Amino acid sequence: MGGPDPAPADRDPGLQPERTRLAWRRTTLSGTVVAVLAAKTALHGGATAVPVLAAALCCALWLAFLRIAHGRIATLAAANRPHALTPAHAAAAALCTLALAVCGAFLVF
Repeated sequence: MGGPDPAPADRDPGLQPERTRLAWRRTTLSGTVVAVLAAKTALHGGATAVPVLAAALCCALWLAFLRIAHGRIATLAAANRPHALTPAHAAAAALCTLALAVCGAFLVF
């Protein structure tokens, strides 16, 4: 009949951290594309103060996200059972991503 679920030790810990690490890399790559396109858009057709400032903000947000992502990727690659992402780091990553999207949208419109 329906016995208890297998113990957590029976789970292969290598699969989920690998998928999560790859997701962090994909998100970092997406942020890189946004930052590069923001810089290109700001410098296209003459550089004025507001677009250059928005592009600089995009680059700063990208660097902040890159720092968070690199730390998480290193943690996931090094540990057998990586520790959970802290709420502060998760909030910072989400805010960087959201602000990067807003800055990119500002440059497009």
